[in-house]
Amino acid sequence: MEELRPRPANSYALTPLGFLDRAATVYGDCPSIIYNDTSYIWSQTRRRCLQLASSLSSIGINKGHVVSIIAPNIPAMYELHFAVPMAGAILNTLNTRLDARTISLLLRHAESKLLFVDPMSVSLVLEAISLFPPNTKPPLLVLIADDEVVVSQQPLPIIHFYDTYESLMEKGDPAFNWIRPKNDFDPMVLNYTSGTTSSPKGVVHCHRGLFIMTLDSLVDWSFPKQPVFLWTLPMFHSNGWSYPWGMAAVGGTNICLRKFDAPTIYGLITKHGVTHMCGAPVVLNMLSSSPTAIEPLKNPVHIITAGAPPPATILSRTESLGFVVGHGYGLTETGGIVVSCAWKRQWNLFPATERARLKARQGVRTAGMTEVDVVDPVTGMSVKRDGLTLGEIVLRGGCIMLGYLKDPVATAKCMTENGWFYTGDVGVMHPDGYLEIKDRSKDVIISGGENLSSVEVESVLYSFPDINEAAVVARPDEFWGETPCAFVTLKEACSRNPTEKEIIEYCRARLPHYMVPKKVVVKEDLPKTSTGKIQKAVLRDIAKAMGSSRASRM
Repeated sequence: MEELRPRPANSYALTPLGFLDRAATVYGDCPSIIYNDTSYIWSQTRRRCLQLASSLSSIGINKGHVVSIIAPNIPAMYELHFAVPMAGAILNTLNTRLDARTISLLLRHAESKLLFVDPMSVSLVLEAISLFPPNTKPPLLVLIADDEVVVSQQPLPIIHFYDTYESLMEKGDPAFNWIRPKNDFDPMVLNYTSGTTSSPKGVVHCHRGLFIMTLDSLVDWSFPKQPVFLWTLPMFHSNGWSYPWGMAAVGGTNICLRKFDAPTIYGLITKHGVTHMCGAPVVLNMLSSSPTAIEPLKNPVHIITAGAPPPATILSRTESLGFVVGHGYGLTETGGIVVSCAWKRQWNLFPATERARLKARQGVRTAGMTEVDVVDPVTGMSVKRDGLTLGEIVLRGGCIMLGYLKDPVATAKCMTENGWFYTGDVGVMHPDGYLEIKDRSKDVIISGGENLSSVEVESVLYSFPDINEAAVVARPDEFWGETPCAFVTLKEACSRNPTEKEIIEYCRARLPHYMVPKKVVVKEDLPKTSTGKIQKAVLRDIAKAMGSSRASRM
């Protein structure tokens, strides 16, 4: 046995890019991408990706170079998930909702050599480039022309662009021998975190990690062959949880769309026979609160949600419309979902409210993860499995990032010598081994020495009939140190605005008194990050500016 060892035949580098070659063979004449009136089959998608990879190589894009794209979920965004790493380069998808200053900062940090630009982001990118220091060379710009977009009456400043997307692709060789990674751990993508608790960090993932994550995601969600996948999850958000590569593995049809609302989603579900989609809880809220959602779906649509703990009331409403909701947990640093609420058959016998409560838990590790735990942040020991004791969620497994680009201190801080990745998320472990997130570590409210989960308070607020969105943060308190302060938005259809007293009394009937918000602020909108998460840091500043609450000893 000792003489047996890894050889070239059994240690070839793992990469999800090879799924495209297989898709072209198995599903070559089947639809791969549909976008408005444009459609491709898998053999065409492979050809286009190879041509683009060839062109990138021919203009000097080499191994280790970063190629960025700022675009919504259009065909080019999907194709570049293959074409860029097929040229040996590292893909960097930028959030379309960022401001010019942040875009400029990220492009410089990534040292991006080339930037593909959607027409809707041209002015944003040109402003970002103008913020470059005089001695810093900006990336070459390639325009992704789109007949569906009318930017303005003024012609686009072509002089700023090296080429257009289609023109660059057409110059490439469809027989290009794409550049395979020499090592599993060669970098493949660079993603920037959304910065909910701090400034964005550059997360680097390797081919091996994304290969594991892609297959793990397909297994965990029991994906069939040739599903119809609606892209309501931005591909710039952690590479669409690795489903761009996953859809190639199962020969799925990618329904691309530039932007969406509830009527658009329901229309595309009917038109294309959508079977699967993903989205943050805000998407579930949109679907279940829409006037379009009068009748249940004719055929079930599987939807997986993550990004924030979804309130049980929203889960219940969404499922009543015919959506089959799966709930999971992941981070930019994991490349996708690594904990999911694996459903047990006997739970189907429970009442709807109990089923929703169980599904609101994040769950257990996926098959591809090695280990998940909740530990005491001081001792590092596992917390009690009682569903009450708070601790930090820690992970280990093959899909964890390589680290943060140019930030060895932050990398070492979260990826420790004891082999764990510390997430910064606070959770509990239930007696049945299922994990439940309670908060980000920075969002925990400490009132009178008690750790108070804002998520639990928000869950009760979401069950209030007239509340559309809710966020709870700490407000300084002279006596208790901190007390909960709630910010809410109301549903458009509510007949009259509830009073602050009514909302507080509603919470008092359903929560321990120390968890009841002492202040409720009704707003038209809640501030959100570029990925749609509520910006609690902004709300904390507002609550702090209110001053210390003085009448809260009772």
